[in-house]
Amino acid sequence: MIPEIPLWIKNPDFDRVDWLNKLIQCMWPYLDKAICKTVENIAKPIIAEQIPTYKIDSVDFEELTLGSLPPTFQGMKVYVTDEKELIMEPSIKWAGNPNVTIAVKKFGLKATVQVVDLQVFVAPRITLKPLVPSFPCFANIYVSLMEKPHVDFGLKLLGADLMSIPGLYRFVQELIKDQVANMYLWPKTLEVPILDPTKAMKRPVGILNAKVLKATKLKKKDLLGASDPYVKLKLTGDNLPSKKTSVKHKNLNPEWNEEFNLVVKDPETQVLEFHVYDWEQVGKHDKMGMNAIPLKELSPEEPKTFTLELLKTMDPNDVQNDKSRGQIVLELTYKPFKEEDLEKGFEKTQSLKLAPEGTPDGGGLLVVIVHEAQDVEGKYHTNPLVRLMFRGEEKKTKHMRKNRDPRWEEEFQFMVEEPPTNDKIHVEVVSTSSRNLLHPKESLGYADISLADVVANKRINEKYHLIDSKNGRIQVELQWRTSA
Repeated sequence: MIPEIPLWIKNPDFDRVDWLNKLIQCMWPYLDKAICKTVENIAKPIIAEQIPTYKIDSVDFEELTLGSLPPTFQGMKVYVTDEKELIMEPSIKWAGNPNVTIAVKKFGLKATVQVVDLQVFVAPRITLKPLVPSFPCFANIYVSLMEKPHVDFGLKLLGADLMSIPGLYRFVQELIKDQVANMYLWPKTLEVPILDPTKAMKRPVGILNAKVLKATKLKKKDLLGASDPYVKLKLTGDNLPSKKTSVKHKNLNPEWNEEFNLVVKDPETQVLEFHVYDWEQVGKHDKMGMNAIPLKELSPEEPKTFTLELLKTMDPNDVQNDKSRGQIVLELTYKPFKEEDLEKGFEKTQSLKLAPEGTPDGGGLLVVIVHEAQDVEGKYHTNPLVRLMFRGEEKKTKHMRKNRDPRWEEEFQFMVEEPPTNDKIHVEVVSTSSRNLLHPKESLGYADISLADVVANKRINEKYHLIDSKNGRIQVELQWRTSA
């Protein structure tokens, strides 16, 4: 009886996965068809390529089904490391009733080979890495076997059981074990790419220098005067706040000559959007017009001046856009990070010296990635978010409700003119509640992290104990990217 006891009972390292077995059981009729169709599509070209070698007329699948019995997960180990990866080690048993019948024709004669009574016991290691904030949330799948698999099946030819031939059964079984083990036995792995990790992580690849020069022939919005225009700039696909110019009071032909730097993550798809507003001391600011510039229209390191009409909407068929709303003039320069650094691959980018061309000596980009926190608990409520304070600038993660072990996986950037060797970044976990009027906000702990190490090492990824918290910890990754 002992070998039949599930692993999650015998071994405390394994978790039970009954829910997964129920899911597979419900999905099996559909998985069966999908897997068989994929196998057939893969096998047919290979068979067609080999047929001339053996002078065979044809090889066809007469039957191809995995049967009605799905594989069973006996248990699963799950490992989470400090790096961006998830490791799973399931124990899989499949005692199936497949029917795979292949017809081989040669010289007008036909022979059928049938595979039946398949049994497979396998213990793979499946690693999902790197974990990324884009669906399906991992960039690659790595599969390897922790031990040689057990494979058993019946093989029938013209009604006779081929596996009953003396010595053939053991030969075939050992051949399959050895062949599979040679390909995928740990540490050898099968790598299945899912996403381009660089794009999935949306890591900075350059800086957009945007100069808002002037606007002309703007329309009056105020009843008793002209307008008080200002401009908001934002890159699509970025959650950072918009950049804003100053307000030019009572001016329909304002000149700003103001300069902004925006972090670029994908110059092929991102678009610079700009909106002109009429500032109001009280109430909502009126929209005066908008337009957008795709970054793919820019050549690296070449300043380009745009004079664009202000539109009501970005819909090209909107008749309201025919009305003149004035013009705006901008000068844009895209400064990519050094190409030789970007080509070193994703695994090395976590410690690369990346910064835009033209960055002042010693300047760069401080990247802060808030991964997760553990064992945080408030006295009145536990709805955590993380506040980052650096040189008077504050950034916040999203709000998590009723969670003692929140995972954010959010990235923030700070442009710095000189290395922050003597600086610290204040990281605080805060809980907020709109229901508790007496205590709407409370601190769940904080850490002041010295940046000297990240300046010296270019990257650190550690867990920090939270001050003023009983057991709370937070995992923060810091990167310092420079141009030299």
